[in-house]
Amino acid sequence: MKVVVSTEKAPSAIGPYSQGVAAAGLLFVSGQLPVDPKTGEIVPGSIKEQTRQSLENLKEVLEAGRASISAVVKTTVFLQNMDDFTEMNSIYAEVFGKDGYPARSTVEVSRLPKNALVEIEATALLNPDSTSD
Repeated sequence: MKVVVSTEKAPSAIGPYSQGVAAAGLLFVSGQLPVDPKTGEIVPGSIKEQTRQSLENLKEVLEAGRASISAVVKTTVFLQNMDDFTEMNSIYAEVFGKDGYPARSTVEVSRLPKNALVEIEATALLNPDSTSD
């Protein structure tokens, strides 16, 4: 069974997709941009601020889908500029470090929606008591 996950605590989808989908014991979280859910705008600042916001949005969708950051098994990070890798990585390590790092791919892309510097998607295990699967 497939269950669509949605929360107002993360930015709304800007296209025909869901914030997340739970199926087969997993939660698939769509790429999270560094958008402030209250304003709908990209947060100002450097790659560090944008990475932090993308990860905060990711956490909110995970929570809405009955998962957590510690349950993430795989991420994909899209960077507008690979020169931002080290600074992005420092924030990423703060968020994932205490629970063990998930598998990850990081790729440079020519452009992201809303001209964001970063976008992060994830796959997580659902909590065992979840009724979403």
